[in-house]
Amino acid sequence: MPKRDNISMSVIRRLPRYYRFLNQLKKEGVTRISSTELSAKLGLTASQIRQDLNCFGGFGQQGYGYIVEQLAAEIGRILGVEHNYHTVLFGAGNLGRAIAAHMDFEALGFHLIGIFDTSPQKIGTVIHGTEVMDTAIFEEFCQKDKPEMAVLCIPRTAVEATVDRLYPLGVHNYWNFSHYDISMKYPDAIVENVHLNDSLLTLCYQISNFKKPSAGIPAEKSKTE
Repeated sequence: MPKRDNISMSVIRRLPRYYRFLNQLKKEGVTRISSTELSAKLGLTASQIRQDLNCFGGFGQQGYGYIVEQLAAEIGRILGVEHNYHTVLFGAGNLGRAIAAHMDFEALGFHLIGIFDTSPQKIGTVIHGTEVMDTAIFEEFCQKDKPEMAVLCIPRTAVEATVDRLYPLGVHNYWNFSHYDISMKYPDAIVENVHLNDSLLTLCYQISNFKKPSAGIPAEKSKTE
């Protein structure tokens, strides 16, 4: 089945979850799984999983299911994890250091080639084998190493000026941890915004609106009689 154009972002956003889960199954020695079994483990319907995967071609066989290793490899190819896009990170504060040290960029399609900061206290320090460089030398670095993507772990007030430097140098792709809307000024940039506050507020809403009865107290007895 040929790949369809104009695949919705809701489908694309489910692919990393499939990829992560299938790779975990591989580690556990599972070789084959049906869409029904996948649905039970992922909390999605079997029909939804089949529809998502059919957007990119048929990978399973009716009555046989999916070969875990093969499906994981196919989804990895769809996601583009083999590309190894050259990546730079701006901001060597607590968040930037954590991301640089603990994200497995190489397994996810990226190669971290540089970390930059403006603070004299951070410049020259080493994070996970990579030395923090002065943002003042970025143009020179860019001419030589040609990064394609930037991780922005800097204050919102610094993002516009930073992107104004990056964009003319060919860096048009951003993993953005600030609350600055890059696409307003650069509509053709590819941006993945990560709003930690929004995520935490969503969790707060769920806790506040879907509270369970206290442990050990039956639901019908939880109110004062």
